[in-house]
Amino acid sequence: MSEHKPRVLSGVQPTGNLHLGNYLGAIRNFVALQESHECLYCVVDLHAITVFQDPAELAANTREVAAAFIAAGVDPKNHIVFNQAQVPQHAELAWVLNCVARMGWLNRMTQFKEKAGKDREKASVGLYVYPNLMAADILLYQATHVPVGEDQKQHLELARDIAQKFNNDFNAEGFFPQPEPLIQGPATRVMSLRDGSKKMSKSDPSDLSRITMLDSADEIAKKIRKAKTDPLELPENEAALDGRPEAANLLGIYAALAAQDLSTTIGAFAGQQFSVLKEALAELAIAKIAPIGDEMRRLNDDPGTVDAILADGAARARALAEPVMADVRKLVGFLGS
Repeated sequence: MSEHKPRVLSGVQPTGNLHLGNYLGAIRNFVALQESHECLYCVVDLHAITVFQDPAELAANTREVAAAFIAAGVDPKNHIVFNQAQVPQHAELAWVLNCVARMGWLNRMTQFKEKAGKDREKASVGLYVYPNLMAADILLYQATHVPVGEDQKQHLELARDIAQKFNNDFNAEGFFPQPEPLIQGPATRVMSLRDGSKKMSKSDPSDLSRITMLDSADEIAKKIRKAKTDPLELPENEAALDGRPEAANLLGIYAALAAQDLSTTIGAFAGQQFSVLKEALAELAIAKIAPIGDEMRRLNDDPGTVDAILADGAARARALAEPVMADVRKLVGFLGS
C-alpha cells in the first residue's frame, strides 16, 4: 500500500481573466511536468463556488481555463484535463476528510483570513473548509507531487497532515502518500505592473496592472511600457534589488519568460535604463503569450471541442478515483462498499 506511482495533480480556479501570473506560476509548469510525470490537471469549479458565481460565467470560465491549458501545451490525450464537478468522488472524499481534519488546523490557514476579510461571519462554510477539498483533490489520486504557488504551500502542508492522520486513524499505513510541493522558476509570484509590492490579480481595478493571456500583442506592449519603475538604473546584482520591487518584478518576469536564472537576466541589463528592459520584455512577452492567446480564442469559439475534452478527461479521472474511493469507504467502515 505504501508504493505510489509518481503522479502530479494541480488545478486552477475558473475565475476568468487568466493573467501572466497564472501562466508563469502554474500553467507553464504544467506543460513542463508532462515530460517526466503522469499528470492530472483540473479546473476546480467546486472551489470556485466558495464565493458566489454567476452560473453562466462559471461555465464559460471553466471552458476558458481548459482552453488555456491546451493552448499552452498541455496534451489532453496523454494526460488528463477535466473539471472537478464531473468527478463526484472529490466531494465525497472531501466530506470524509472534513471529519479527519481538526478545527485548530483550519484556524491557522492564512488564506481564509485574507479572503474572508473583516466580516468572517458572512463567509461561506465552503470557504472555511476549502483546504480540506484541496486535500481531497490531491489524495483522491494518491498524487505524489503538486505544483503550487507560494501562497498554497500552507494548504499542501495541511494535506500532508490530513493524509497522515487518516492513515493513522484507520490503520492504513502508506495508503495516502505525503505529497511533495513543486515550486519552480524565478517568477513563481508575479507582481502587479502598477505596484511591485502587490501580487498580480484579476481583481485589481487597473487593467494596466496585469497582462492577460488573451491580450493582443499591442496590449501586451502597451502595458509593459506603462509599467511602474523607479528613477535608478537597473541593478548589477540581486542584492541591489532590495527595496526596488518594480525592478525585481520586471527582471523576474523576463527571467521566467526567457527560462533563465535571475542573475543572468540582471547581468544582461545591469546599469541600463528601464526603457531598454521594457522593450526587450515586451518583445519576449509577445512572442511567448500572444500565440497562446490566439489558440485560446480559437478554442473559446469552439466550446463543443472543449466540452468533449473535459468529458473524456473526467471519465478517465473517475476511473482512477473510484478504486481509491472504494478503499476509503471500506477503511472507514461504510456498508455497501
